[in-house]
Amino acid sequence: MEYSLLGYRSGAKDVGYGHTVPLSDGGKAFCIIYSVIGIPFTLLFLTAVVQRIIVYVTRRPVLYFHIRWGFSKQIVAIVHAVILGFVIVSCFFFIPAAVFSVLEDDWNFLESFYFCFISLSTIGLGDYVPGEGYNQKFRELYKIGITCYLLLGLIAMLVVLETFCELHELKKFRKMFYVKKNKEEDQVRIVEHDQLSFSSISDQAASMKEDQKVNEPFVSPQLALNCEGSINN
Repeated sequence: MEYSLLGYRSGAKDVGYGHTVPLSDGGKAFCIIYSVIGIPFTLLFLTAVVQRIIVYVTRRPVLYFHIRWGFSKQIVAIVHAVILGFVIVSCFFFIPAAVFSVLEDDWNFLESFYFCFISLSTIGLGDYVPGEGYNQKFRELYKIGITCYLLLGLIAMLVVLETFCELHELKKFRKMFYVKKNKEEDQVRIVEHDQLSFSSISDQAASMKEDQKVNEPFVSPQLALNCEGSINN
């Protein structure tokens, strides 16, 4: 069970430690198919969760302080992003690093912090993997806890990134890399579209005239002229 959890953690969540690998051809084929299906669905799941969380964590608090206390929305957003980033780094980097340094006999605080950063940044080098010692107490439960920590950590990291991306200053910075559209080309396209629409309307009117002449072959010339005049009007 613990190796299955490690496979899910490495494959579907794109962490990829690389210390647990399939050896048979069937296992390798299954790993390819599972990763092709699992990674997009995991990204969709994380995106959907983050979009719902950020409403309550970022947008509503910023709007509340802006309306309630009258502070500038940009300043409130910057302060909120900094505080949120500090809280996330403390809860998912420093505190877990201290816990891992206690639970893992061969790890110090720097190595534990290195594992947290490599894992939550989805680099996953695999040089440090917790719970590999056979004398580890409650090893399976420990592996499940690490999997939950990584899943929550990825969601927290995405929430922080989305919060910073919504800052007005970063939006202005991103606009520098957008492809600028030429207004003259847009005007030419609009004129061409109008000309095509006008020509299509003229063609439809001409076809209506021809259809009416075919359907009414015995109409008197005076009546035909009146019909053509009404159509032209």
